[in-house]
Amino acid sequence: MAVKIEKKIVGYNVMKPEDAAAAQQPASTEPKPVEMNENIARPDFLLGTTYKIKPPVSEHAFYITINDIILNEGTDHETRQPYEIFINSKSMEHFQWVIALTRVISAVFRKGGDIAFLLEELLSVHDPNGGYYKKGGVFVPSLVAEIGAVIEKHMKALGIIESEELSDAHKRMLAEKRADYESRQKAANGESNSSEGSAFPANATMCKKCSQKAVILMDGCQTCLNCGDSKCG
Repeated sequence: MAVKIEKKIVGYNVMKPEDAAAAQQPASTEPKPVEMNENIARPDFLLGTTYKIKPPVSEHAFYITINDIILNEGTDHETRQPYEIFINSKSMEHFQWVIALTRVISAVFRKGGDIAFLLEELLSVHDPNGGYYKKGGVFVPSLVAEIGAVIEKHMKALGIIESEELSDAHKRMLAEKRADYESRQKAANGESNSSEGSAFPANATMCKKCSQKAVILMDGCQTCLNCGDSKCG
């Protein structure tokens, strides 16, 4: 059937075969799931989680609160997404940049989409004065990076980021390697080589993958007793 065009053509698009097929299919009666976007109004009630960090570079602790919003509540598509972040501390020397950081991060949360890039940027920030070790012997390159690690931990708890858990077989292998290494050291020195309060040998070096001082030389191969990373594969 011919159609007469009476108005001036100002633009056009070529319909793809898949678009034409989709246009012929009946519209679904099921509403489309709501995804995180900046147009979602803040509800009166949000679920929040507060994390405490005490970096040695600051006299006072920092309390990081992340509030989450529940989307598509009561449906099969229900999800919990971070909506905003607040950082509080008695330390006023960091006040300005902390406020700026929370506003930028909250804006990225509300924007929606993949926010993994945000963690990469935060975790890659290095303090020009050098980083520090937090409890457990984990190296932190900066205070900003530790804030990023808290956000990463929160997103893993929500299931937004998959946690890289070691398999049981891998854990057993690491335990065997550590026991073998410590028995050799004890036989050579007549005493344990593990430092008091440390989960790994005292002479262990920094692992570039997990930032733990847990790398030891065993059988001619640098092996991390925490994450299993090894130059020998």
